[in-house]
Amino acid sequence: MDVSTAIERSSQDVAEPASRSVDARGQSCPGPLVTLARALKDVPAGEVVELLATDPGSWSDVPAWARLTGNELVERERGEDGVFRYRIRKV
Repeated sequence: MDVSTAIERSSQDVAEPASRSVDARGQSCPGPLVTLARALKDVPAGEVVELLATDPGSWSDVPAWARLTGNELVERERGEDGVFRYRIRKV
């Protein structure tokens, strides 16, 4: 998929609000995943965490990490400003 400006959601529902947002802009791999993992440790199951990142590798890394850890990638988006936004539900 072209990531120039893309939004993908796991369901047709309106995007759920995140209970917490973490900023990993400017970090390169594995920084965004480490930031996300730490944030998810602090929230209860069912909560959604938003991750902001600028690392282009995060476009494939975050979904793969979510699958491997059993969490749910609710949404991923790349804005025109080059910021990737992910919403991950802790399972």
